[in-house]
Amino acid sequence: MPTPYPFTALVGQDDLRLALLLNAVSPAVGGVLVRGEKGTAKSTAVRALSALLPDVDVVPGCRFSCAPAAPDPQCPDGPHEVGPGVHRAARMVELPVGASEDRLVGALDIERALSEGVKAFEPGLLADAHRGILYVDEVNLLHDHLVDLLLDAAAMGASYVEREGVSVRHAARFLLVGTMNPEEGELRPQLLDRFGLTVEVAASREPEQRVQVVKRRLAYDDDPEGFTARWAGEEAGVRERIAAARALLPQVRLGDGALTRIAATCAAFEVDGMRADIVMARTATALAAWAGRTDVLAEDVRQAALLALPHRRRRNPFDAPGLDEDKLDETLDEFGPDDPDDDPGGDGPDDGGPGGGGGLPPRNGPQDGPEQDGSSQDGPEADGAEPREAAEEPAGAPAPGGAREQRAVSAGEPFRTKMLSVPGLGEGAAGRRSRARTEHGRTTGAVRPRGTLTKLHLAATVQAAAPHQRARGRSGRGLVVRRDDLRQATREGREGNLVLFVVDASGSMAARQRMGAVKGAVLSLLLDAYQRRDKVGLVTFRGTGAEVALPPTSSVDTAAARLESLPTGGRTPLAAGLLKAHEVLRVERLRDPARRPLMVVVTDGRATGGPEPVKLAGRAAGLHAVEGTASVVVDCESGMVRLGLAGQLAGQLGGSAVTLEELRADAIAGLVKDVQGTNQTRRRAA
Repeated sequence: MPTPYPFTALVGQDDLRLALLLNAVSPAVGGVLVRGEKGTAKSTAVRALSALLPDVDVVPGCRFSCAPAAPDPQCPDGPHEVGPGVHRAARMVELPVGASEDRLVGALDIERALSEGVKAFEPGLLADAHRGILYVDEVNLLHDHLVDLLLDAAAMGASYVEREGVSVRHAARFLLVGTMNPEEGELRPQLLDRFGLTVEVAASREPEQRVQVVKRRLAYDDDPEGFTARWAGEEAGVRERIAAARALLPQVRLGDGALTRIAATCAAFEVDGMRADIVMARTATALAAWAGRTDVLAEDVRQAALLALPHRRRRNPFDAPGLDEDKLDETLDEFGPDDPDDDPGGDGPDDGGPGGGGGLPPRNGPQDGPEQDGSSQDGPEADGAEPREAAEEPAGAPAPGGAREQRAVSAGEPFRTKMLSVPGLGEGAAGRRSRARTEHGRTTGAVRPRGTLTKLHLAATVQAAAPHQRARGRSGRGLVVRRDDLRQATREGREGNLVLFVVDASGSMAARQRMGAVKGAVLSLLLDAYQRRDKVGLVTFRGTGAEVALPPTSSVDTAAARLESLPTGGRTPLAAGLLKAHEVLRVERLRDPARRPLMVVVTDGRATGGPEPVKLAGRAAGLHAVEGTASVVVDCESGMVRLGLAGQLAGQLGGSAVTLEELRADAIAGLVKDVQGTNQTRRRAA
């Protein structure tokens, strides 16, 4: 097993180290979600923490790591007698992104349960992680139902497995740590709320600190054992401090004054529900224990708010996590301690307290630089400012097509859109848009299992076994079931699709009021794609060509940012836009053939520039129609006189057209539009 990088050798990342240590002191805090760009030591820090956790005593031979002094009375391997145990290190279990539900929660042998009446249970990763760390890298890429199971187990301290009336329960208490890169997509707000703490990490912009990172990493890679040995003293000190803080934790007093500040802070920032208050209370208590105190101070409450509240303030997927520290300080000052005993001394934490980056032992080498809050990355886009390119470019600058380019305009207010779906039955990743064969959903039939049986169709299994009972010598009430009788349930649910937006940014769309409405419509569709678990991409065309403004990604908020900065102007190379979209979809079919595409073309249907632009656009549309790409054209034409060009384009694509007004869910037109309904009607008529 490779030697982990020492936790105390990490450079900077004070908030990350502190959040991990607080969860090590008190797992009841609820875990930590680490958000940040790639290459910022997220995974390294989590793996390093496992070496600092105190060892655990377990019942010999128990697959569920029961404590010998207080074994779980419902342990599937039990009952266990109270007695001496086996001493071992706390485990760190990693959950792969592609793990199945059975791999996570465990698997029941349905065949033995039916034929022998035996609960044959194979433990999953939740059982392996009991009394240790469960680490989920790229947690935002996990299927939602797996994240739900994971967080339910973390909240209840137990895992439940049920298959066709056969159920197993076992303890599952662990320190949950998830890491994610926001560029690859966000977690749903409901799932974000289930993580106790969230930390934003970014690479340092201080040259001295970056040099220190490189030096230590190279030294570790050259001699992992020797490097780790040099940090053994510091590691032992932190390990002892964690054990001492755990022992002190039950004695920490959370006074009424501290509770009032916690409640006032959560109310001031308008967080939903009461989980934030509870997490802040537990975090502040853990901070006091980590600092060696038995009373919670105002500084503990402030630090707890900075760790527990930023991710709970998001109101929609386009909101960035964050906390107004000035407002936080004002709230804490307003609700200061009114009991002298509640905040003894009033002094902040000493060098060993949370204010010093988690109170880690002194290190060799240069001191850490300032907190890495990513502030140096703030660009002109912050606080709603226009992008630098748009802000510095004078109005009426030449566009690629020779016309005058308009500055980017803000999007209109988003609205709830109608559901656009891909026809037929797919087999893509679980989502909420189009019909598909999935592991979860309503049961539609039964088939013979291919490989391991995961979802038993009980009625079909009994029906297959019933005719053979006499030949199998059945006696008594039990049913004689063999492997050939087992039937796998087929289920139908919803899948996520690849929604590729092809947006006309030409001069014909450049009227500010009109383009604002168009951007508002696309923003609404992006929000709908986020809620339905789709991947999204953005192709724009104007002037003399088209470009991929955003390759297909799960990060809907990135697409929204690119849309907001989109300028307009120039001619309308419609054919170039459709051909660029065709190329993007061709590549994506090779990468992910199971994910079906939905192309949304946002245009007024005009085609200008170059020889025979209308004819070329018709040929490009025909390529999509031949390949059966599901498509919808959002008609942006306005005014009293309309040419109906968008409708003609929809016919050439083999799709359908909707106006901006019809796109709204509350429009008079039908509630659900099948994007190929028009084409299917035409084929049936032919």
